[in-house]
Amino acid sequence: MADIIIDTFLDGLKLLPFLFATYFVMEYIEHRMGQKAKHMIEKSGHLGPVLGGAMGVFPQCGFSAAASGLYAARMITLGTLLAVFLSTSDEMLPILISEQVSASVIFKLLGIKALAGIIAGTIVDLLVGRRQRDKTGIALTKGETEDEGNKNCGCENCEDGMLKSALRHTGNIFLFLLLVTFVLNTAIHFIGEEFLTGLILNRPLFGHMIGALVGLIPNCASSVIITQLYLKGAMGLGAAMSGLLAGSGVGLAVLFRVNGNIRENIKITSLLYIIGIIGGIAVDMLGITV
Repeated sequence: MADIIIDTFLDGLKLLPFLFATYFVMEYIEHRMGQKAKHMIEKSGHLGPVLGGAMGVFPQCGFSAAASGLYAARMITLGTLLAVFLSTSDEMLPILISEQVSASVIFKLLGIKALAGIIAGTIVDLLVGRRQRDKTGIALTKGETEDEGNKNCGCENCEDGMLKSALRHTGNIFLFLLLVTFVLNTAIHFIGEEFLTGLILNRPLFGHMIGALVGLIPNCASSVIITQLYLKGAMGLGAAMSGLLAGSGVGLAVLFRVNGNIRENIKITSLLYIIGIIGGIAVDMLGITV
């Protein structure tokens, strides 16, 4: 057990500088482009799913949350919302970079998520039709404006300086990574790597369903867990992609907060879950590898 703890801590320390560098760059991009990206997708019209899918891959603080606020105010379509949710990488990108995964693999994973978001979002818009803007904004919580709703993005003190925000985010994810890595290392040591991987890899449909279910957890935990399981070989690409597609960061939590139609929120969550499963199965059936 002592060896497991030491190895876990040493592995975490190796990732720490890469995590900080990644989050600092992300904070810079967010501060420079956050509002511009939001306004672009708001005015995208019929190209909403395309822009949403392309821009969602950048793990900006509250981007999926902002999309939830825009949808609640009926300023973007359902297809655009789903495109953002499906393509949002959340903590996947920082973890991949900190683990020094090759750039080609990272771009392929991001490309799969973006393409899935664009295709699914476009199909949904074609099937259900474009939503008209609700000028009254009645979907927002009583007494709350859209901008106020978007503040519930789950990013604490987004107004803080880039350095402070990057340090806070790095610290939070570093501690969670240590916990996840410790649990995985302990499981591999006592249960065995072959048994652990067999639980998911040998059950394709079951793996996709469980992966997508984990992805629905509305915080960074889901993307961290799924990415680590994939990198450790405990989850296949298809099952991992099901989870990563269904994962929308805090987007779902904000949607339930600002959109007053609970039945609609449940339908959107179910649709996201189903699309995640289908997307993961498609990855396996097409024989896509990274």
